[in-house]
Amino acid sequence: MFSTLLAFLGACTLIAASPGPSTVLIIRQSLQSRRAGFMTVLGNETGVFVWGVVAAFGLTALLTASEVAYDVMRVVGAVVLVVFGVQTLWRARHTRGGMDDGGTPADVRSGWASYRTGLLINLANPKAAIFAMSFLPQFVPKGAPHLPAMLGLAALWAVYEVGYYSVYVWFVGRMRTVLSRAGVRRRLEQVSGGVLLLLGVRLALDS
Repeated sequence: MFSTLLAFLGACTLIAASPGPSTVLIIRQSLQSRRAGFMTVLGNETGVFVWGVVAAFGLTALLTASEVAYDVMRVVGAVVLVVFGVQTLWRARHTRGGMDDGGTPADVRSGWASYRTGLLINLANPKAAIFAMSFLPQFVPKGAPHLPAMLGLAALWAVYEVGYYSVYVWFVGRMRTVLSRAGVRRRLEQVSGGVLLLLGVRLALDS
């Protein structure tokens, strides 16, 4: 049981360390404020837990079985990523490093707005649903009740990633004096916007 738990946490670390839309979004939001970054993390991990619950009840199989359902989610997810990417590029082009005259971020989002953004990015990704269905069952202990074990693993996965991504939020916050300089901030916005846009196009073209 203990070795299975260690293997699960190791796999969670590798998953969290893999670059993707959630990582890009968390770093981007953390440039606004630590609160925005942390609420984005909570929103993203709520999505992780939701997909874990869906997988636990076997509902993800419906998504894999229906090409139409998967394609609808794929297109919606692609649109969401492209919209966020374009918005980020637009902001980078039309703001002075995103700062107002008082030296505070001009576009700091409310906590709930950041939470919804993180949740939307995760829930709009059909690959996250498929991955949860294939990932979690591998770590259900032999002989354990399937549903409670899957729900427990989903909760552990989400809580662990909250801790992991909070390090990103903390680090960006520590570097904020440097990262908030107009030129540096604009460049980071351009990079994150471009990455989100490319990920959206890639998802749209994926089969």
